[in-house]
Amino acid sequence: MNPERAERAERAAARIRSNPEHARRLLHQMLRVRRFEEKCVELYSAAKIRGFMHVYIGEEAVAAGVLATLEPGDAVVATYREHGHALLHGVAAGAILAEMYGFEQGCCHGRGGSMHLFDAATRFFGGNAIVAGGLPVAVGLALADKMTGRSRVTVCFFGEGAVAEGEFHESLNLAALWQLPVLFCCENNLYAMGTALGRSESQTDLALKAASYEIPAWPVDGMDVLAVEEAARRAVSAVRAGSGPHFLELRTYRFRAHSMYDPERYREKAEVSQWLERDPIDLLRGAVEAAGELSETQWSEVQAQVDAEVQAAVDFAEAGTLEPVEELTRHVYTDRAATDLDATDRDATDRKRP
Repeated sequence: MNPERAERAERAAARIRSNPEHARRLLHQMLRVRRFEEKCVELYSAAKIRGFMHVYIGEEAVAAGVLATLEPGDAVVATYREHGHALLHGVAAGAILAEMYGFEQGCCHGRGGSMHLFDAATRFFGGNAIVAGGLPVAVGLALADKMTGRSRVTVCFFGEGAVAEGEFHESLNLAALWQLPVLFCCENNLYAMGTALGRSESQTDLALKAASYEIPAWPVDGMDVLAVEEAARRAVSAVRAGSGPHFLELRTYRFRAHSMYDPERYREKAEVSQWLERDPIDLLRGAVEAAGELSETQWSEVQAQVDAEVQAAVDFAEAGTLEPVEELTRHVYTDRAATDLDATDRDATDRKRP
């Protein structure tokens, strides 16, 4: 083991011993995402879930580490690979799975599906299918919080493929210019669909790219949940204290293909195998066990709790129903007739007339 990694392992062991319950909580959170996603793959293969679906297997340390640092009221904006983020930010597993089934009991009444999860109650704002589409949304949420004086943080997750989009540059520029309370979390899993990072970006140090906008930015080992949480806590604290936007480049890897339709011919099996050796769940489990803070009984209990939650979500989704046909225009067209405009609306309309 090289000196840097040895030092980090020693620091991690100290953190685990100082708060073993929290370390086990992080392990529990990552396992929740892993087992939920594995069940989604199983259900997709059985044609219970249709359309496009992108799972988070391998990247669990990023969501678990970052979201552990947030407070109630903080907002999360994510990509189309967002099941894990929604789950860990408080959206019920049953509501997520029912949404993927297309049932009205889903968090979006079955209208969004896998790629468009949304829940206003937990301030989870997508599920954005357009690459980089969530960045301007996050900037807008952060701007609203700053204008109203609310002490809240907006966290925006996006993949490294978004760095090639104009919204990325516009959003970072405005966030820096207006010193907005937003944390940009780039989940760099090395491939934008099937395009390797080095084939699309002349500068592959994405933290350096973000720093060009005068935003504090640094890279993080995205397979180490303790390192992720430490970096995120530092960044979130600074953002909440009024220090403006921050940027984390979370270097991670997805263990499965880009989507369920992806034949995955663009990366070598040896590369995948190498990354599998750094499974974030195995890494933390090994570290907690080495610290003497996780027994076989405790691990079995964690697995049983997660399995029960996932099974309950499946049961809830299976019992779901399709939205009635007569309801399909609801939330699309207004429920009010044009003649129902109240006096305030009429006055406002009259004032706008030349």
